[in-house]
Amino acid sequence: MNDPRHLRVPGRVNLIGEHIDYHGLPVLPIAIGRRIRVEFRPRADRRIRACSEPYGFREFEWTDHLTPVTAGDWENYVRAAAQTVARRWGVRNGVDATISSDLPAAAGLSSSTALIVAFVLALLDERPAFDELMDVLPDGEQFVGTRGGGMDHAAVLASRAGHASLINFRPVSVRHIPIPPEWGFLAAHSMVTADKSGATRDRYNAARRASDLHVTTEAQRVSDAVSAMERNDPATFGRLLVESHASLRDRLRVSCPELDQLVDAALDAGALGARLTGAGFGGCVVVFAPRQDLPAIRDGLIRSYYTGRAGFDADMHLIDAEPSSGVLYQEKT
Repeated sequence: MNDPRHLRVPGRVNLIGEHIDYHGLPVLPIAIGRRIRVEFRPRADRRIRACSEPYGFREFEWTDHLTPVTAGDWENYVRAAAQTVARRWGVRNGVDATISSDLPAAAGLSSSTALIVAFVLALLDERPAFDELMDVLPDGEQFVGTRGGGMDHAAVLASRAGHASLINFRPVSVRHIPIPPEWGFLAAHSMVTADKSGATRDRYNAARRASDLHVTTEAQRVSDAVSAMERNDPATFGRLLVESHASLRDRLRVSCPELDQLVDAALDAGALGARLTGAGFGGCVVVFAPRQDLPAIRDGLIRSYYTGRAGFDADMHLIDAEPSSGVLYQEKT
C-alpha cells in the first residue's frame, strides 16, 4: 500500500485591506499556525472518500460535471476542489482522505479556502506553480456560491513565517514584509458564525458591489500600514486598523454588534488597534498590541466580552495569530 501523503494548510488573518482584493487592490494578510491537516492516499479509481471527525464521512464519484449537494454541507468544498482540478487538468484518480483541524470553521479565518486548497493539491498529488494555482483557485469557490478575490488563496499558499504578505493583483505577486518582532496579534472570535455558504452568502456577495469610498480609503490604509510596519510605527498601524473597522461598519455595513463590542473591548483592554477580519457578519477581529501586552489583553477580553457567553472556549475563541508559513507538504510520515 502507498505511504500516506500529508498536507497542512493554514488559516489566515487579514491585517488590513478588507473587501478590496476582488477590485484588484493590494491586501496585507498573514498565515497563522492553526491549520487544516489532510492525510491522503491516491486511489486507482475516481472515487473521492473523505472523513472529518466532527463532520462525518462523504463519498462521491468524480465526474466532469459535479453539482452541489445541500447548501452548507462541507462536501461542497471537496466537490469545489474536484471541479477546480477537472476544469484545468481534467478528472484524475480519486483519493482516500482523513481531515483534522485546529482551525475554527466559519470564523473569518479562511477555513473554507484552506480546505479547498488542501483537496486541490491532494487530487493533483503534485505542486503546480503558484501562478498556475492562482489562475483557478478564486473561481473555484463559486461552486459553493461565493466568489471573493485571490487574497485567501495567495495567503495560505505563499506566506512566510515572521512576515506579512503584501499581495498585489493583475498580475498576482507577493512581497513579504518583515513584522517587527515585538509586535503581536490575536484573533478573537465574536462567537457569531460567518458561514459564507449559508444565510450570509447574499450579503457577502452584495458587499462586493458596495461603497467606492470604502474601497478607495481602504486601499490607502493598506499602503500606509505597510509603511508603518516597515518603519516600526505601531501607533500609526493601530490607528489604521481602527479606521478600517469604522469604514467596514459604517460604509460597507458588514460588521455586527458583537464585532463592534469586541473591537471596543480590545481597545479598552489596551490594544493599539482592532478590526473585523474576513468577510464580516460575524467571525473574528484581529487585535494588535505589543507582544508583551497580549496576555493582559486576553484576560481583559475574557472579563469584559466572553464572561457569561455560553460555549466559550479560550483555546478556540482566542487564538495567537503568529505569522506563519504557507502550505506544508510531506510525502510520507
